[in-house]
Amino acid sequence: MTAGAGLAGPGPADPGLVEPGRGGGLAEVVRRRYLLRLIVRRELRARYQGSLLGLGWSYVRPAAHFSVFFFVVGVFLGMNKNVQHFPIFMFSGLILVSFFNETLINTTHSVIGNAPLVRKVYLPRELFPVASLLVSGVHLLPGLAIVLTVSITWGWTPSVVAVGSALLGFALIAVLGIGLGLMCSALHVFYRDTDKVVDIATLFVTWSVPMIYPWTVVRDTAPGWALDLYLANPVADAVLLFERAFWWPTTDRTFLFPPHLTRDGLISLALAVLLLGAGQLVFARLQRRFAEEL
Repeated sequence: MTAGAGLAGPGPADPGLVEPGRGGGLAEVVRRRYLLRLIVRRELRARYQGSLLGLGWSYVRPAAHFSVFFFVVGVFLGMNKNVQHFPIFMFSGLILVSFFNETLINTTHSVIGNAPLVRKVYLPRELFPVASLLVSGVHLLPGLAIVLTVSITWGWTPSVVAVGSALLGFALIAVLGIGLGLMCSALHVFYRDTDKVVDIATLFVTWSVPMIYPWTVVRDTAPGWALDLYLANPVADAVLLFERAFWWPTTDRTFLFPPHLTRDGLISLALAVLLLGAGQLVFARLQRRFAEEL
């Protein structure tokens, strides 16, 4: 052994050192699942630390949102009389929209919220947006349990159409949310008003999907081009799929969904996958300067 060989750093082929921005991306997140589990547990623990209800707030929050929308739109504006089993109709869309909005907001803040780790330790930075997505998924579960229980009470039975629609709607929102989340979390490091744009966008999402009113209201009142634009919204497709999965089987099934809903949902999912790829590219390019910006 030559003098000083013991102090020599790892060679260029050593896999132990990875230049930021040159890691394996989302594939690396899958390989380091143990880190992902630790971050998810830490986020859940930090969010409910000192809370009396803990994860019980996952039930309180959707119940509060449901109560506000139900009494304002369902009772005061009379939608409860115009839509059969309106509570299930609204809640099936509400839990999905809440999942999307929470995912987008939390992923946007995920990198800045973990600034100490980003500055001091190298690890796949995609871990943080993905962990935020999984935390939002944890919060989705109580809402799903509620809507499924009420639907079964009102006659819901599993079917290929119902289960397939629910899976497609969920997959669409999850892929869309993480794709946008990767972009927004990276941009937020450099442009701190990104979260303000996201907050405004989530407000529009809530009212621009058939969650508190049926899509037929838009069909009957808006011009054809506006209806096409409305139905081109992938979140609207996902909400319609969830309504077909949980609400429609409890009704007399005379309500008509937009034609080719499954086809449009699959097209939206394919576009969301492309957006996910673009989000990964943007994130990989910008993350090389995360540490110095934070």
